[in-house]
Amino acid sequence: MTEISNIKDFNAGIVDEFRANGGKVGGPFEGGNLLLLHTTGAKSGQPRVSPLAYLRLEDRIYIVGSYAGSDKDPAWAHNLRANPKVHVEIGTTDYDATARELPHHERDELYPKLVEYAPVFAEYQAKTSRVIPVFELARA
Repeated sequence: MTEISNIKDFNAGIVDEFRANGGKVGGPFEGGNLLLLHTTGAKSGQPRVSPLAYLRLEDRIYIVGSYAGSDKDPAWAHNLRANPKVHVEIGTTDYDATARELPHHERDELYPKLVEYAPVFAEYQAKTSRVIPVFELARA
């Protein structure tokens, strides 16, 4: 089995568990803030669903394209850049939203606050030379 199919299978299990339990999941995500992000594939045009950790700061929702410190951005980040119109599921609520990638100066100002809430993002940034992107999800 390839790494991509493993990730797809893992994510599919998280999505099923999320929906079966009103947005709650166990395992490595237990107790964390998790959302389901519906995007449109940048190349394929096909619908995609990604379970992602999110942070809520000052009534705004942010997602971080850390990809666990990989040297490339996650596929969902490319999808957002191609088509920022998304659908979001948080708990038992869902809504349409628009994703906005934070420009570098905003991202650099916000990133330390994100690290305060989730210290793992500092570790991820230290593992890669790329600037990890941050996106704001605004209700449409």
